Amino acid sequence: MNPTITAQHSANPGASQNTAGGNAATPSPGASPGTEASPGTTAGAADTAIHTDPQPDAPKIKGVYVTAYSAGGSRMTTLLDLLDKTELNSMVIDIKDDAGYITYKTDNPELQKLGHPQPFIGDINQLMARLKKHDVYPIARIVVFKDSVLAKKKPELSFVNANGSVWTNKGGDSFVNPYNQDVWKYNVDIAKEAVKLGFKEIQFDYVRFPEGFEKRAETLKYTKSERPRVEIISDFVKYARSELGPLGVRVSVDIFGYAASVPAAEGIGQDFVKISKNVDVISPMVYPSHYSTGWFDVKDPDKNPYATIKGSMVDTHKKLDPLGSYKPIIRPWIQDFTASWLGSGHYVKYGKQQVEDQIRALKEKNVDEFLLWNANNRYTAGVDYGK
Repeated sequence: MNPTITAQHSANPGASQNTAGGNAATPSPGASPGTEASPGTTAGAADTAIHTDPQPDAPKIKGVYVTAYSAGGSRMTTLLDLLDKTELNSMVIDIKDDAGYITYKTDNPELQKLGHPQPFIGDINQLMARLKKHDVYPIARIVVFKDSVLAKKKPELSFVNANGSVWTNKGGDSFVNPYNQDVWKYNVDIAKEAVKLGFKEIQFDYVRFPEGFEKRAETLKYTKSERPRVEIISDFVKYARSELGPLGVRVSVDIFGYAASVPAAEGIGQDFVKISKNVDVISPMVYPSHYSTGWFDVKDPDKNPYATIKGSMVDTHKKLDPLGSYKPIIRPWIQDFTASWLGSGHYVKYGKQQVEDQIRALKEKNVDEFLLWNANNRYTAGVDYGK
């Protein structure tokens, strides 16, 4: 059975439960920085330092997603209090958000040239000091190829319709072109600045082509090579890892949870194994609400989070175990929101029991790390995160 992937990840505080990585087409049962990826090349460094964790002394990460609005606002006090009082120890903070905005003021002229920095986080250095004071492991989330800001500013780096307008999806979002290595360098430069600010891990999201891209690949105008989309995406990950690894920072990538259960998603360019081989941490988005009837022999996955998460981890280990020493840390995104859009009878209100059921399923499958998603950063009280 195939999952229904629900429209998901906005940083806006009033947004619905958008989740890491956004929409995707339902699947069927490098070169050095320059202008475009060249056929037959990889990202400038093959599988360098993949075997060695750049932060072997890091704790087992149990974290929450934090928008830039929350990080720069009053909600941060509540979130820090949550971490102080529980086993949670990490925050994944938007540094480049779903729209493409860099979320703090930067003096870097290259980032100013391509981006549109906004002071959602008023004082980034003060934020980092605050995180350090509370012993929070800071992870910088960078949304890569979904970038309406850059697409509108530099249409030549995006996908263009026959009439000359920048292509947008049904949600009004634009993507930039993964074939273009100026886009690669821009995002990695943002990551490098995040490392200088004190982030210990860079988490790349939307590391893919737009959903359903295979249906419009021949009609849109964009720079490309003959290299397959799956290779282009894995080449970007290799390039990012080769640039950031020497800085002592971990590199992680968000990927659809179902990717562990199906062959490579050629349309959007995601291959679970190819990507996983070139990161320190892989974060499959295994929200039960994102699986449709029949996955893992469960009638309503959202109503049975334990069985859904357990099944997803069985498939994840099966997919990644052949990597041996190249197998990354598995740190899934799990659900702390109610998927009411599924309709009456197909969802339950998520609370303490549902969150703990997911954590228990992970632990039984030897997965000790996880990240909690709630778009509005309102996390369930009283959860035992040590289950």
